[in-house]
Amino acid sequence: MISWLQALILGIIQGLTEYLPVSSSGHLAIGQALFGLQDGESNLTFTVLLHVATVLSTVVILWSEIVWIFRDLFKWKWNEGTRYVVNILISMIPVAIVGFFFKDKIEEVFGSGLLIVGIMLIVTATLLTFSYFAKPRQKEHISGFHAFIIGIAQACAVMPGLSRSGSTIATGLLLGNKKEKLAQFSFLMVIPPILGEALLDIKDIFEVGFSEAMSGISPVAAIVGFLAAFISGCFACKWMINIVKKGKLIWFAIYCFIIGGIAIIFS
Repeated sequence: MISWLQALILGIIQGLTEYLPVSSSGHLAIGQALFGLQDGESNLTFTVLLHVATVLSTVVILWSEIVWIFRDLFKWKWNEGTRYVVNILISMIPVAIVGFFFKDKIEEVFGSGLLIVGIMLIVTATLLTFSYFAKPRQKEHISGFHAFIIGIAQACAVMPGLSRSGSTIATGLLLGNKKEKLAQFSFLMVIPPILGEALLDIKDIFEVGFSEAMSGISPVAAIVGFLAAFISGCFACKWMINIVKKGKLIWFAIYCFIIGGIAIIFS
């Protein structure tokens, strides 16, 4: 049974690490291991709640950008908003392929312990380090080709411990995209895949029965976890956009090296 205190801590971890380049899946796995929570439908249900909460925080913080995109889109002509939507759709292609063909294999990896988490955290740290020291010319607009490459980085980040935001932002920086627009694109491009994955997980939950899936979670714990993920996600999303603008990702690389090493030692 997940207690309200565990839900609060795990919600904060999810909300912060979804946007900070340190891997939310890796930190959730470490947190659940520390709490002695076993894999199961109740954990799946709780994870879905946390992911939906962080998506909602993205919508709240980037609401003006979302309104601008849809306003341009429904002008029914080629413009900046239409280009943005097309690039997001292009970025979804790799993760859709991975999710469709390799979902079961990926779920097996998530239950394989902390060794993979530790290794992937170190991969995240290495990628962030490369992006920090690389100084390519910053392009004004993200091209369709770059959106696809960034989408490949997002698809690779389904591995536990490999940060989605870290992978996509670092890849975009290495490609020479402008920092200010890259962070927003990275956070907006994840909304459709997370919602799609949540819908598939909800289908699995209802297949085993909603009451059984919720058996390990009290309503209070579910609400506390959701609110914790949403509030911390709002804070982290806004903070991360400013961090990317200032280019201070090296501190997260150092952090990932340390946590990754600890996870490997105790795996």
